[in-house]
Amino acid sequence: MKFQVIPRVARGAKIGLAGATVLAGNAACFGQSCALCYTQAAGAGHRFILGLRTGILVLIVPPMLMSVGITVLAYRKRNRTNDQPPSSSSGDGW
Repeated sequence: MKFQVIPRVARGAKIGLAGATVLAGNAACFGQSCALCYTQAAGAGHRFILGLRTGILVLIVPPMLMSVGITVLAYRKRNRTNDQPPSSSSGDGW
């Protein structure tokens, strides 16, 4: 009986490295804090901040739901062409 420990360790190391890269490489988050947006939000009132938060949700939620919907549809239809049996008039006998 052979145990394949090395591929398991390598796979775990790859997943760990990818996770560490995602957590450590958040430089894209710093790009969102432009000076103009920061000063506008800091000097704004309570209603403006609530409007800003609502606007962020309105801009994030619909594309996320559409992406999830397309992914679910693609997953359900992934084997649709393979499930159909070949027809007798398919023309395979050249």
